[in-house]
Amino acid sequence: MRNARAAAILAGLAVAVAACGNAPTNTSPSTDASGSASAPAAGAKPLQGVKLEVAAKWTGDEQKNFEQVLKAFTEKTGAEVTYASTGEDTGAYLGPRIQGKNPPDVAILPQPGLVQQYADQKALTPLTDDVIKEVDTNYTPYWKELGSADGKVYGVLIKAAHKSLVWYRSQAYDDAGVQPATTWDELVKNAQTIADSGTAPFSFCGASGWTLTDLFENVYLSTAGPENYDKLSKHEIPWTDPTVTTALEKIAQIAGKKEFLVGGNAGALQTDFPGCVTKVYGDKKAAMVIEADFVAVSAVQSKAKVGEEAKYFPFPKAGDTAPVVLGGDVAVAMKDSPGAMALLQFLASKEGGEIWAKLPGYLSPNKNVSPDNYPDELTKQLGQTIVSAGDAVRYDMSDLAPSAFGGTDGKGEWKALQDFLRNPSDIKGTQTTLEAEAKKAWKK
Repeated sequence: MRNARAAAILAGLAVAVAACGNAPTNTSPSTDASGSASAPAAGAKPLQGVKLEVAAKWTGDEQKNFEQVLKAFTEKTGAEVTYASTGEDTGAYLGPRIQGKNPPDVAILPQPGLVQQYADQKALTPLTDDVIKEVDTNYTPYWKELGSADGKVYGVLIKAAHKSLVWYRSQAYDDAGVQPATTWDELVKNAQTIADSGTAPFSFCGASGWTLTDLFENVYLSTAGPENYDKLSKHEIPWTDPTVTTALEKIAQIAGKKEFLVGGNAGALQTDFPGCVTKVYGDKKAAMVIEADFVAVSAVQSKAKVGEEAKYFPFPKAGDTAPVVLGGDVAVAMKDSPGAMALLQFLASKEGGEIWAKLPGYLSPNKNVSPDNYPDELTKQLGQTIVSAGDAVRYDMSDLAPSAFGGTDGKGEWKALQDFLRNPSDIKGTQTTLEAEAKKAWKK
């Protein structure tokens, strides 16, 4: 749910920080209908006459940018590609088309969990060996696993949102005489200094439950490490586990002090996203907001210039791991058509990623897409953190969970963490509730 929102407003990042670049001329080998690289005669188009349809949620500038990537694919292969927008509810769009046996050739899914769902419905075509080879070349095994179901690889992670950031108002930091924190302890210490200076350190978006899951995921990844993160995301360890206790105790160091939150705990629970950003940059009532790269758009709407008044730093280490949590979109083939695999291989390639990276509002999970391709300094920095984190990068945990637990307003994890924000001293009760909700969602 919040990935759809993130994608919709991330396109506007161009207005905040970027100028559009031009897609480069293609010089790499052509791709045949099965997705294999080949070197046809000069001027030959291996997919000339082939038509395929791609469905994704993107509209506006995001759609226009993606269509430039599709245009590059057409110029390379000769395939004629039609784009269809699914709207915000991808499942509602794809469901009737799957039932009517008329799905798009390629669909781009906003959550990896949908890969399993559609694989169970026999609605997906496994990737060919050539596409899998491209994935193996350009992605860590973790990303490959997220595009897999029941031992078969179906999807390619093609677009990311960076969720491990703390945005701050530079004037508030200057007034308090503090610098960006690199550790959680430093963040808590800075918060006290900022509070003593007369400004609330944090603006929490508690009315939007997904922001609380993002906060938990960053703290948990840092304190518990990637392996435990994977286990908890699959409910292979219970939410009553001591590793969860540790993460909630860390969060309580902030949430447990009313003077740390603009409006106190009650006010935080009544503030949604992007209202929490407005309180930092528009109302100037708080110093920081913890959220993803798309905060830049809302900051600019509050007339704060990104890089000057609106700055960010990486989510500080609360444990041994520097957390990098991403959201993202997965491309899958819904038809065993001549062009589908060729397009997936192109999207998975370094070439395809670099064409897209030169356009605004895009981050690549492809480890071989150099951050130098991004059109502005902010995106270059974000891209570099993804590359530098390597195998420790993890996908948004709540988006990997059944939606009844990780993606429903007023229920499951969202509701449990909102109740925790209301009463941060009740760590044991919060864990008990989370485990009970998880058991119901996973039906264990």
